[in-house]
Amino acid sequence: MASIMTNAAALTALQSLSATNKSLEQTQARISTGYRVSQASDNAAYWSIATTMRSDNSALSTVQDALGLGASKVDTAYTGMNNVLTTIGQIKTKVLSTVGQTDAAKAKTQTEIKALQAQMKSFADAATFSGSNFLAVTSKQTAVANDGVQPDSQIVSSFNRSSSGAVSIGTIDIDVEGTKLFDYGLATEVKNYGTLDRQTSIYSTGAAQTLYDNAYQAAIAGGATDIAANTAGQTAAGAVAKVDNISAYNLDITAAGVTDDIITQMVTRMDKVMAQLTDSATILGSAKSSIDLQKTFTQSLMDSIDRGVGQLVDADMNKESTRLQALQVQQQLGIQALSIANSSSQSILALFKS
Repeated sequence: MASIMTNAAALTALQSLSATNKSLEQTQARISTGYRVSQASDNAAYWSIATTMRSDNSALSTVQDALGLGASKVDTAYTGMNNVLTTIGQIKTKVLSTVGQTDAAKAKTQTEIKALQAQMKSFADAATFSGSNFLAVTSKQTAVANDGVQPDSQIVSSFNRSSSGAVSIGTIDIDVEGTKLFDYGLATEVKNYGTLDRQTSIYSTGAAQTLYDNAYQAAIAGGATDIAANTAGQTAAGAVAKVDNISAYNLDITAAGVTDDIITQMVTRMDKVMAQLTDSATILGSAKSSIDLQKTFTQSLMDSIDRGVGQLVDADMNKESTRLQALQVQQQLGIQALSIANSSSQSILALFKS
């Protein structure tokens, strides 16, 4: 039925054209943004998941930076430790070479030893990165458990979200108490001095030295300070010829009371110090390995999250570009259909004019 009041064909064509224009706008938005879900109204569930995962990925990026900073700190300490190990080996060799030498020869060797000792201290003091030094520290009493003991250095290594949505932070802990070589805290504030500045007594016999070392370690394990442990060790060793207050850093083969027997025990002491340094290097090496593994995992996890989010919200550009061309054709046809529908009304009006 033809009507001048209602043009049904034009209304149908207009509705079809409006739907096409709406789809065209949606497709153009997807092509311009690259997302098929760019806002909550597109798909609330996918948008919410993607937003949360993007936030987590940003946190993981910060974790990656923290791991890089931590790796630099550990690398710096490890480099210093390796140089100290090499130097302590040279000192041990020089001390050994003085057994049976004249006092004049020992004095010359002591000059070389002193230079090497200063070099060790320089290595430890210089092993600082971003204000952190795991080799040279300053302990203080803090009125809490383990007063005078260096706390572990924590490196942020992970950002975790549980299935319930709870967030937690993971860390890689560096045992600074086990890696320190020098402790510059006051004697009353330090529980355990560093490997190189810890002063002990050197005895003229291996048996007495063993008694001393065992008593010293037992006292330390019981919570005693270095000073108390040193006293306990001296008591256990008994009245055997000895030289007190010797450390790897202040060892002096020309000091009063130092005999060839005591020098021999000094060599043994240097060997034990090297073993302790090796243990400390192992702590740093293990931490370095853990950091490297975590860096690799974190990067893989970030890439995985990116792919997962992409599958939820990214637009298929091949599909959208093909759809765009089809919708553009539909739009042109819709305009033509609307034009034809409107022209039919014009034909009816022409009847009245004639």
